[in-house]
Amino acid sequence: MSSAGPNPSKRLHLAPGVWVEARALRYTYVASSGPGGQNVNKRSTKAVLRVAVGDLGLRPGVADRLRALAGHRLTGDDEILLSSDEHRSQRRNKEACTDILRALLVEASVRPKIRRPTKPTRGSVERRIDSKKQRSQIKSRRKRPKDW
Repeated sequence: MSSAGPNPSKRLHLAPGVWVEARALRYTYVASSGPGGQNVNKRSTKAVLRVAVGDLGLRPGVADRLRALAGHRLTGDDEILLSSDEHRSQRRNKEACTDILRALLVEASVRPKIRRPTKPTRGSVERRIDSKKQRSQIKSRRKRPKDW
């Protein structure tokens, strides 16, 4: 008997239509910086996530938008490098990295609306010109008459 969806132990659901092999997400843990007392000196709680864009199985347009959104987090090897050290535990920092990746994927999957330039209406052009004429008259009334 086959299951309805992918095997949850092997594949992770990151975004609508995006399933990825669990081994494609590579987590490492390093010591966090900043305040935190003795815990920061003893534990490696900062999570660093590396994932290759090619391993995500995205359509070409979505992959290009993801690369653009990743910005400085994209390495020369076409990997996205995300880190989190806002929490005190490895598990929560790992979840935070995964949430950042999910947010990037959701944003990249939305195709931007194409802007089609339009012409201004005749009424708007006339209103703009009328207001310019009124402003010109106001300013011209400030001038001294020529026969002074």
